[in-house]
Amino acid sequence: MAENSSGRAIIIAAVLVSFSILGASFFIGSSLERTTTELAAVTDALEELELAGGGDAPGRPPSRPARPDRDKDYDVEIGDAPVKGPEDALVTIVEWSDFQCPFCNRVAPTLARIEEEYGDEVRIVFKHMPLSMHPQAPQAHAASEAAHRQGRFWEMHDRIFANQRDLSVATLESHARAIGLDMDQYAKDVADASVKARIDEDMKQAASLNVTGTPSFFINGRFLSGAQPFENFKRAIDAAIERAS
Repeated sequence: MAENSSGRAIIIAAVLVSFSILGASFFIGSSLERTTTELAAVTDALEELELAGGGDAPGRPPSRPARPDRDKDYDVEIGDAPVKGPEDALVTIVEWSDFQCPFCNRVAPTLARIEEEYGDEVRIVFKHMPLSMHPQAPQAHAASEAAHRQGRFWEMHDRIFANQRDLSVATLESHARAIGLDMDQYAKDVADASVKARIDEDMKQAASLNVTGTPSFFINGRFLSGAQPFENFKRAIDAAIERAS
């Protein structure tokens, strides 16, 4: 009982510190993205503190869903998802992403660097995961899936992330025109229930793997969470290549 009380006290103190951090970021004129970054860091710290303080009381359900085991090899089905890279690549990176998520945007240059440095050894697979906190994400994902049906997913993907602050229907349509899509077909596909079903399929698969946030990655079936620096991806990719060789 004392152990749990001590843990709660630590968590309360951490929450107070987090509010101070967030408040300071607003007062110094930081952007919303920077504040979001700090909040994510505070959330990670709170998780560690809760574990250190004893975690959930015996007999009480966990306070958050389980996450994928980083030491386990998961069988991640690719299906009809957009893919970059050869089918026989030694390493497959499956990413669950949200077009309105700043962290997903932030990791895009890292993925581009992986493509440059590893070439045909790596292929990248995109899975849809528009989060409920991002109201414009569903229409962006529908637009990208409509582009995928015309073989232009990655061009749309890059344009959406390059203009992430504007995910309006009109802007998405302008992206579709810019990459040369058949606009009549694009309009039909964006409104097609099967496009939403395709996106929902990816989200159900994420739930079955206990993936709850974006970006989330599986590197040859091994889980890696968040907008990690290139060095962390490199370690995971090199280990995957060693296992595959």
